[in-house]
Amino acid sequence: MFEKVLVANRGEIAVRVMRACEELGVDTVAIYSEADKNAGHVRYADEAYNVGPARAADSYLDQEAIVDAAKKAGADAVHPGYGFLAENAEFAALVEETEGVTWVGPSSDSMEQMGEKTKARKVMQAADVPIVPGTTDPVEEVEEVHAFGEEYGYPIAIKAEGGGGGRGMKVVHEPDEAEDQLTSAKREGEAYFDNDSVYLERYLEAPRHIEVQVIADHHGNVRHLGERDCSLQRRHQKVIEEGPSPALAEDLAEEIRESARQGVAEADYYNAGTVEFLVEDGEFFFLEVNTRIQVEHTVTEEITGIDIVKWQLRVAAGEELGFAQDEVELDGHAMEFRINAENAADDFAPATGKLKTYDPPGGIGVRMDDALRQGDTIGGDYDSMIAKLVVWGEDRDTCIARSKRALAEYEIEGVTTIIPFHRLMLTDEAFVAGTHTTNYLDNELDRTRIEEAQEKWGPKATDDDEDDEEVTEREFTVEVNGKRFEVSLEERGGPTLPAGGGGGGGQSRGRRPSSGGSGGGGDDGGSSVSAEGEQVTAEMQGTILSVGVSEGDEVESGDILCVLEAMKMENDIVAEHGGTVTEVAIEEGQSVDMGDVLVVID
Repeated sequence: MFEKVLVANRGEIAVRVMRACEELGVDTVAIYSEADKNAGHVRYADEAYNVGPARAADSYLDQEAIVDAAKKAGADAVHPGYGFLAENAEFAALVEETEGVTWVGPSSDSMEQMGEKTKARKVMQAADVPIVPGTTDPVEEVEEVHAFGEEYGYPIAIKAEGGGGGRGMKVVHEPDEAEDQLTSAKREGEAYFDNDSVYLERYLEAPRHIEVQVIADHHGNVRHLGERDCSLQRRHQKVIEEGPSPALAEDLAEEIRESARQGVAEADYYNAGTVEFLVEDGEFFFLEVNTRIQVEHTVTEEITGIDIVKWQLRVAAGEELGFAQDEVELDGHAMEFRINAENAADDFAPATGKLKTYDPPGGIGVRMDDALRQGDTIGGDYDSMIAKLVVWGEDRDTCIARSKRALAEYEIEGVTTIIPFHRLMLTDEAFVAGTHTTNYLDNELDRTRIEEAQEKWGPKATDDDEDDEEVTEREFTVEVNGKRFEVSLEERGGPTLPAGGGGGGGQSRGRRPSSGGSGGGGDDGGSSVSAEGEQVTAEMQGTILSVGVSEGDEVESGDILCVLEAMKMENDIVAEHGGTVTEVAIEEGQSVDMGDVLVVID
């Protein structure tokens, strides 16, 4: 087994991996950006290294900086978690080429073959696994989209090669949408996965989303660990996952499980992975392979009793899987609720804030995967998912009842989350019956019900506690060769001090993680303007992906002024009224804070 593992990620998944390492007697190394200097995964690790500023491209996606941190720390393995570089074959190869360091995941060759969707489609097609009609080569020009539409009809899904979780996926309903959606999908693929290659598929409008967890070792053993149902999605991003699927007959479920296992075996794949399928009208089609651990791996762990992350580490260390396929039993039912910092009543808009209260639920059958503590600040630099609530019951009805209880116990104040939405879904007729499909939230659910749930169960506005002004935290941080050391003092009644530089942190081994979610703001905000007119401001912290207007342009109500990315979601900033653009205060790539002026219209 390894002696020290660097976790190339942040937040709850980094803590999840570190917990597995600790149980195996393995030391851990965290990496962090300036925005995450006080983050929970940093506090949890045995040591931590700063890899750059808040912007993910300059820190968590900086391959050389991460490998350099592994060398400095003397780590003998790197675990990528999910997201960021977890499915980047180039990064896996860089780690593989680093002397004395092992990549915890499939080989870079397998990642390139299975992680890039068009290649995976070819592999699965060769293994007689049914695939959705689509392209098996990347698409570059809008004319190719038009030609595909003429052959297969609309809508069409444009998908990023390296994408996942709805990132880099755009749906084209009509030919005149093709150019904008192609550009957007390529842009998201480049921004989130460092790969702007995209492909096309026929878009199934009302399928179930079923995925099968697999794990394989270096000795030729391949196991599936049952399926998960991830059909409850908003904008192609999962919000509640469960297993087993409530919608599949056992014979169809077993056929899908075995197809996943066989496809992976034919691909000479090892370590953990997930094979995703779409199911519609009794037919199933291969969707993609995720060459990493999944957000929802917890569901499978709860119903099988198998610690997938530990087996990732064991397989990477050369161990043989310790169980046969017929020894994998699915016991009971489990659900995972993504606790996103979002306002579901406002079209799931990302939210930020400081956790005045953080009191997660407990009790039998309740698991919390988080990296949070009361007093943490949730910013907008990274993904909006800040925690995961996982609930197990001996059957689905028990699981739903227990989930209602756990969500009612979950107290969060200071930042808006989708807990009220989750509570609503557990009373929703379609979800409780298990008849929902992937388009249910976007196309069928009455939006007023979400607003009512938010009002009923959401946090009430309160004044800031007076105690906030009575306690001053003084942090003194030193970085030596990028490694973080910290001394923290708390003084009651003392004057506040300006925040120190250097991106601090520490090696404290407090088992309760300290700061989670997202870190502080970006670096280029605070724009000022001199022109007169109506000021269009940023409603959230984020990064400007594109600017669609220039000074002097005439715009009408509803015209897109710019595209703001916040928590991995693109948000079109539109003009509320027509007029003339008198000033553009931002540029592409710029970070902005909530309230910053973007455009002035007279």
